[in-house]
Amino acid sequence: MEHLKKVFKSILKKITPSRSLNLRSAKQFRKLADLLIVENNAPRVLVVGGRILGCGIHELLDIKSIQVLETDIQIGPRTALICDAHALPFRNRSFDAVIIQAVLEHVFDPVQCVKEISRVLPENGYVYAETPFMQQVHDAPYDFHRFTYLGHRRLFRQFSEIASGPVAGPGTVLCWAYVFFLSSFSDHKYLKAVLMRIALFTGFWIKYFDYFLINKKGSMDGASVYYFLGHKCGTCLSDQELISSFR
Repeated sequence: MEHLKKVFKSILKKITPSRSLNLRSAKQFRKLADLLIVENNAPRVLVVGGRILGCGIHELLDIKSIQVLETDIQIGPRTALICDAHALPFRNRSFDAVIIQAVLEHVFDPVQCVKEISRVLPENGYVYAETPFMQQVHDAPYDFHRFTYLGHRRLFRQFSEIASGPVAGPGTVLCWAYVFFLSSFSDHKYLKAVLMRIALFTGFWIKYFDYFLINKKGSMDGASVYYFLGHKCGTCLSDQELISSFR
């Protein structure tokens, strides 16, 4: 009986539509891969929070010359090493790039984690980050932070920007809101789960508006998730420069 329940849950999970739509990750990982292989024959990349495969990261993983170490604080299908992002167990300048995708909202101290990322990178080392702005609580109770575009940029103020912006736009925001709106009508565990499934099956299509909206100026203020691709530099972005960079 338990086995049948597990099989049913697995099938249901596979056929249930996602509430998110990421439109930029694959392109940014291709860009990062191109930058790395131009500068190094065998670049080393650290993935922080990599127990499952991140969206679009296959574009980088498929390049055999790039050495990738996937780490997480939990055991998962892809965890090669368990470690804490607040205190990475690596020497200074150990990696050519660090990827931290959908992680900084779940750590206690994102500023400390970014300091650690900077420490394990050499000058001109690369960072790629994705962090939510407008999303409801997920992976509770370990969900602590959200960042506006400028808030996210300030986290990486010791890095020079190569590219940044939304990876998921207002359509994804509305899809998440609809799912949590409908599921909030019940506090009963199983009924809540049923309502969430109903919302996903009836409202998943809302996220596809992002194909039209992602390049609109309004998506900068109305994004679900922001990305940042940059390289470590010897200067620090001032708060005045930060405010002036508002788009």
